[in-house]
Amino acid sequence: MNLKQEIIDLLELIGTYLELKGENPFKVRAFQNAARTISLLSGDLREMILAGTLKEEKGIGAALFETIHEFVTTGSSSVLQSLEVSIPSGLLEMKKIEGLGPKKIKAIHEKLGITTIGELEYACQENRLLTLEGFGRKSQDNILKGIENLKKGKEFFHFDQAWTEAEAVRKQLHATQLFDAIEIGGSLRRRREVIRNINLVSSSRQLERALVAFSQLSQVESIRSHEATRVSAVLKSGLGVELDVVSPENYPFALQYLTGSKEHNIRLQEIARKKGFLLSPNGLFKENLPVSCQSEKEIYSNLGLDPIPPELREDRGEFEAAGKRCLPRLVESDEIRGIFHLHTTRSDGRNTLEEMVNEAARAGYQYVGISDHSQSAFYAHGLKEEDIRQQHADIDRLQKTFPKIRIFKGIESDILEEGDLDYPEELLASFDFIIGSIHSRFKMTETEMTKRLLRAMDNPYLTILGHMTGRLLLSREAYSFDLDAVFQKAKEKNVIIELNANPHRLDIDWKDCKKLKEYGLQVSINPDAHAIEHIYFTGYGVGIARKGWLTSREVFNTLPLGEMEKMLASRRPVHG
Repeated sequence: MNLKQEIIDLLELIGTYLELKGENPFKVRAFQNAARTISLLSGDLREMILAGTLKEEKGIGAALFETIHEFVTTGSSSVLQSLEVSIPSGLLEMKKIEGLGPKKIKAIHEKLGITTIGELEYACQENRLLTLEGFGRKSQDNILKGIENLKKGKEFFHFDQAWTEAEAVRKQLHATQLFDAIEIGGSLRRRREVIRNINLVSSSRQLERALVAFSQLSQVESIRSHEATRVSAVLKSGLGVELDVVSPENYPFALQYLTGSKEHNIRLQEIARKKGFLLSPNGLFKENLPVSCQSEKEIYSNLGLDPIPPELREDRGEFEAAGKRCLPRLVESDEIRGIFHLHTTRSDGRNTLEEMVNEAARAGYQYVGISDHSQSAFYAHGLKEEDIRQQHADIDRLQKTFPKIRIFKGIESDILEEGDLDYPEELLASFDFIIGSIHSRFKMTETEMTKRLLRAMDNPYLTILGHMTGRLLLSREAYSFDLDAVFQKAKEKNVIIELNANPHRLDIDWKDCKKLKEYGLQVSINPDAHAIEHIYFTGYGVGIARKGWLTSREVFNTLPLGEMEKMLASRRPVHG
């Protein structure tokens, strides 16, 4: 980049930061006009700056000149550095969203505390922009579309988008009747939280026609490569996808290998060698003779192992357990009897109480736990005391309409800075359950955050610790805290840990689930639903629970209704 362009970029960047800060429009315009002036200049710009003659150009005042001179002579700008410290860099990224200007970005940041595109996307999905001045349903939808367009070409994608697109492609290919079998493989099948590429593994006796059929799908934007048995493409969403086509005889071996992970496959091949086998994507061989396997299960069985579920294939203890025949029977989606953590139009939900309950009933659940935001979550229209009383009356009336599904009264209470829950104890006592979640002050020290979480669990009304780490995948890192201290306290206080099934959270991390089991704790797989379609996020949470080695015993909401009613009642403080 030449000097002129560097200076233009500097001035435009400072102007943008000033806009985001809400500075005087004349000051903003001065930097923008100066950038245009520089762009029209001819001659040796460096010489004009060093000689001071640039000050003679229209629109280049003394302060602007000093900024330019400092940049050229030192390679940096104190003005820019000061602005970068005072304004989150994520706000600058938001300017890339079509139709979102500095004034709206400033409002979003100041009113909702949003600092990144990922947080903005999540806020849109929770309908938090609807009541902001200057915003509405249409502008919120347009922002979501702009974010989707911006995400194209990104390295990683959320699980739900990748899974939905992979399933759509798989079903279309299956409908061609050119394939004997086709399955999702790779990290998607292993239920990793974020996905780089979709892997599809298939078998067909019409290899060329199968590959061509894939290349001609309407979702395919471009073909990256076309090999003898594999096509690599980019979908219109920006997601990469690879289709491998093998013979029916080789399909179990290809599926096992292309599911991975790399570490799992290396260990499995080592085990095979020690037992006198050779395992490859093309088959299992003993003394150069092929060993017939009709499924992945038979591959593991021939090597003296229990079949290892795809979610566990990360080389994190699965071989030791499979060799001893003690792999856990992982929790299944149909074992979830009810769900907690649903928001309605009372706070920031998109659907009414009745619509949410009706959808939960249609999904086959025995019970549902309504938990709108508490009063401190002003950005989410948290419930005041009178709102709570009205909602409880609404639930009592609605319960008569839906006798086959139990409606539990709950709240998602903000865990305040010192660790207190919203509302006085007499109001907390009116709920069947309480989820406590942190929604602010994420940058506390590890000691401060740990103290905050531990104090929250001292409250006898807390039932579930919500989205425990506060992370937003691809957007916000987890806050710092002592995991062991929190788990130990949860054990002492009989607090359930939420496994938040929203694909932007999937929190807690699956890698911490084994430790959770060691502490004898349970998770509640909650959809954190802000719309009726979000109720089905629960399945994503089950995938993470399975990946974390959890069985139905470790999942709180596998309890049938009668036991759940007794369990919630037993957790409520007894007053003399």
